[in-house]
Amino acid sequence: MPNGAKTPDSPNILLILNDDMGFSDIGCYGGEIQTPNLDRLAANGLRYSQFYNTARCSPSRASLLTGLHPHQTGIGILTYSNGPEGYAGDLNKSCVTIAEALKSRNYTSYLSGKWHIASSLTEPTDTWPMQRGFDHFYGTIIGAGSFYHPNTLTRGNDNIEHEAVKDPSFFYTDAISDQAAAFIRQHKAQKPDAPFFQYVAYTAPHWPLHAHDEDIAKYKGRFDAGWDKLREERLKRLVDDGIIHPNWRLTDRDPTQPPWTDAEQREWTLRCMEVYAAQIDRMDQGIGRILKALDETGQMDNTLIIFLSDNGACAEDIPEGVTAKELVDQLMIAQAKTRDGRPVRFGNDPTLMPGAEDTYQSYGTAWANLSNTPFRLYKHWIHEGGIATPFIVHWPRGISERGGLRHNPSQLTDVMATILDVTGATYPKEYNGNAILPCEGESLVPSFASAYGNRGPLFWEHEGNAAVRVGKWKLVRKYPGPWELYDMETDRTEMNDLAAQHPDRVREMTAQYQQWANRCGVIPREKILELMKAEGGTAFWEEEKQK
Repeated sequence: MPNGAKTPDSPNILLILNDDMGFSDIGCYGGEIQTPNLDRLAANGLRYSQFYNTARCSPSRASLLTGLHPHQTGIGILTYSNGPEGYAGDLNKSCVTIAEALKSRNYTSYLSGKWHIASSLTEPTDTWPMQRGFDHFYGTIIGAGSFYHPNTLTRGNDNIEHEAVKDPSFFYTDAISDQAAAFIRQHKAQKPDAPFFQYVAYTAPHWPLHAHDEDIAKYKGRFDAGWDKLREERLKRLVDDGIIHPNWRLTDRDPTQPPWTDAEQREWTLRCMEVYAAQIDRMDQGIGRILKALDETGQMDNTLIIFLSDNGACAEDIPEGVTAKELVDQLMIAQAKTRDGRPVRFGNDPTLMPGAEDTYQSYGTAWANLSNTPFRLYKHWIHEGGIATPFIVHWPRGISERGGLRHNPSQLTDVMATILDVTGATYPKEYNGNAILPCEGESLVPSFASAYGNRGPLFWEHEGNAAVRVGKWKLVRKYPGPWELYDMETDRTEMNDLAAQHPDRVREMTAQYQQWANRCGVIPREKILELMKAEGGTAFWEEEKQK
C-alpha cells in the first residue's frame, strides 16, 4: 500500500500497550510464555524487530498518545509533583492525543486501562482521559498497584474502587480486557457505521506479582533450567526466526547476578518467574476475548491492531528505597490491607511465595535479564534492554503479507503519524486555542508493503540516560558515564564500544543530540539533581537520584 493510501472506509484502531515487559517474553518473540492470541496476530500480520519505546511508563504513554517526545508534552520523567522530577508531570496543552486528533474524522474513542499521565490522582483535571479526547474511560489514573484492588479505579470521571471491593472475583487484567471487549460490542450496536479508536493499556506484567493459581500452575517447571540456559535458548529461537541477526552476540549475564548453578532460594526464585509469566498469560487470554469481540461484530478485517510494551523489563526490587507507608499513602500504588482485611506483606521475602493479594513482590534482576534477551540493561536505561519492544501490526484489509518481519528502526512518535496516515485525520496546528507542536513521528505505512530505508534520527533521554541513533550508528550514555558508540548492524547487543575509534562521529552525534535536547526541552540531569537537593525530596526521590 503506497504511502498515504487509504482503504475505502476509515479503519478502526486498536492500540494495545502492556507494562514493563521484556523484548523476548512472548511466544512470537522467542519467549517461553504461552501467548497464542498475540502469536496469531503476528502470524497474520507483521513483527518489527527494531521498534523502540522511551524506557519508562509515563514518558512512553505521553509519547505514544501524542506523537511528540515526552519532554515536549510535560512528562519529563513521571507524574508526581515532587519538584522538577516530573517537568510538571501533567500532559500539557502544546500537544494533542490520538483521540483528540481523530475527532476530525468522527472517531469515537475508548480507553480501558492505565492512564498515568496526570499528576492529580483523585480529582479530575484537564489532563484526565475524558478531558483529552476520550469519549469513554474505564481504568486507573495511577501507574501501578494491586491487581485485586487497584487505587484510582475510575469510570468516566468517577471513582469506582468500591466495585473491586464488592466483587471477590475482580482482577484488574481481566477487567481491562472485558471492558475493552464490551466497548467494541457497544460501539457496533450504537454506531455501526462509524469508526472507533480503542486504547487498551494493561498494567500486566508490572509488579506486584499477582496472578491466578491456575495460570501460575501452567508454568511449574518451565523455568527450572535457569536464566543462563534459558537466555541461550531464547537467543537461538530469535535467530532461527529471523528477529535477531546470528552475528549479534548474547550479552553477558548481569554482573550483579550469580550463575544459575549458584542461585539460592530456588523454589521462591522460580515462583517469581512463574507468576510473572502467568501475568502475561492472563493478559493474552484477555486479548483473545477482545479479538473475539472484533470477530463476532465483523470488524476484524478493517481494524488496525498494534501491540507493544512501554519499556524493557524491570529489574527493581520491592520495595527499593521506599517504605510500605510511602507505597500506600504517598505514591498510592498499593493497599495496606486486602479486601477482606488481612495485612499486605511488602518486599521480596523468600519465605513468602508471590501471587496472592496479600503479597507485594517483584521478580528481580536475573529474570529481567532473561526477559530482555539478548540485550543488556533494563527499564530506566536507553541501552537496548531498556527501549527495545516487541511491536506487532495486524490489519487484514491494509496489510497483505502474513507473518512478515520488518527491521526498520522506529519509535513511539511514529504511531501517531501512522494512525493519521491510515485514517486521513488532520493533525492540528492549533487545538482549543492552543498552539500545537508539530508531530515528531514518521508514518510506518510504507513498511506495511515492504521493508524500506532508515527513517530520520531517533532520540531518547530519561534521567540523564540518553541516546541518538542515526542509521546504523547509536550513541548512548548510561548516566553519569561517558558516551558509547555502537554499530547496530554488526553489534546490536552493544558489546563493542567504538567511541574511541570514531571520535569525530561521537562529536557529530553528540551535537545532534544536544540540538534535539535543547529543542525538546530536556533539562540536564545535573540541573535536576541540583534542584532536588535544594528542595529536599523524599526517600523515594533520593533513591531515584542514584539510578
